[in-house]
Amino acid sequence: MAQVSAGILLYRRVASATEVFLVHPGGPFWAHKDEGAWSVPKGLVDAGEDELQCAWREFREETGFAVRAGASEHDLGSFLLPSGKRLHVWAVEGDCDAAALHSNLFEMEWPPRSGRIGRFPEVDRGAWFARAQALRKIASGQRPVLGRFYAELQPGST
Repeated sequence: MAQVSAGILLYRRVASATEVFLVHPGGPFWAHKDEGAWSVPKGLVDAGEDELQCAWREFREETGFAVRAGASEHDLGSFLLPSGKRLHVWAVEGDCDAAALHSNLFEMEWPPRSGRIGRFPEVDRGAWFARAQALRKIASGQRPVLGRFYAELQPGST
């Protein structure tokens, strides 16, 4: 059975545009990668956990932001990722200060085969992107998420 991840695509309307909030993965592997490396804040659904509750938990863990109050989730559906995982995403209108992002940490051996364990933020930064830039920044396997978002919540913007 495929693993399931769940995430929140936060968006805001500024002037005549809509921006989406994406996060950049932390750790040494991603340090020098930018275009095609960003993601919707997301994470694995625990056994028996509600997918939407997981999406909110992961958003909070990866960003440090609790933007849920009064939020109305728009279910964008599930997407099959190249890894074989299924990603379920909800779009939520809201705002946050990207510069104030504070992520949880993970441990891994670094450098490889060194025997040293390093601690790294799961997400090292977040940013707001308008449509064209978001499509360049997001991982290619998650581009369909943005495609559906713009088709459903930004009619006529294709």
